[in-house]
Amino acid sequence: MIQQKEWFATWFDSPYYHILYKHRDYSEAQKFIDNLVHWLELPQASKIIDIACGRGRHSIYLSQKGFDVTGIDLSAQSIAQANMHAHAHLHFYRHDMREVFRKAEFSLALNLFTSFGYFDTQTENQDAITAMAIALKKNGRLVLDFLNTEPTIQQLNKSEIQEIQGIRFEIKRRIEKGFIIKDIMFADQGKNYHFQERVRAITYEEFLTYFEKANLKLEQIFGNYELENYNKNAERMIFVLKKE
Repeated sequence: MIQQKEWFATWFDSPYYHILYKHRDYSEAQKFIDNLVHWLELPQASKIIDIACGRGRHSIYLSQKGFDVTGIDLSAQSIAQANMHAHAHLHFYRHDMREVFRKAEFSLALNLFTSFGYFDTQTENQDAITAMAIALKKNGRLVLDFLNTEPTIQQLNKSEIQEIQGIRFEIKRRIEKGFIIKDIMFADQGKNYHFQERVRAITYEEFLTYFEKANLKLEQIFGNYELENYNKNAERMIFVLKKE
């Protein structure tokens, strides 16, 4: 069941989320996808599921490269935007990643740009990973891209101000009870707002446990979007896994 009161169900549906993150480097994201597709040697017309697809920018790009893409996301607003670009080989659905979407249908599942770790419990994290695995055909792959937890915590920027479209966003970060928490405060049109992002500080070892329980075998791990080898100081943990 979709739970509307969870932080991500409200913040990701807010227009202010898209204002704050409007300057994200999508050229870097597309280059990352190009690198992945090349490394995976994925045949044309392969079926891909983009899990937590947002407004579908990366799903759209993958479909332009000749793949059959399905994007799922919890945000009704994002899916409505994404569906404006839907066609015969590009579909979008509102769906909670903790629940099974379809069984054994996809050659590749993607969960990119730290679109994971939002849930309150380890059980929910496991449910999400297991649902991703169930969506894959035998020998299908999952690529899960997450921040590299230890250096992220060590280099945490605790406070910053960003002014975008006349809105002054005050951002504070902290570590609390195993979560990296970002408080986002601002005022607009005479009203004060406070949103919060919560990402569990999942370790490499914890991910391996999730994968093992979901019958996913680690094939490779990269440390950045250039697909360089992972080390403990790398920017990212980009896991490539195969369904056994």
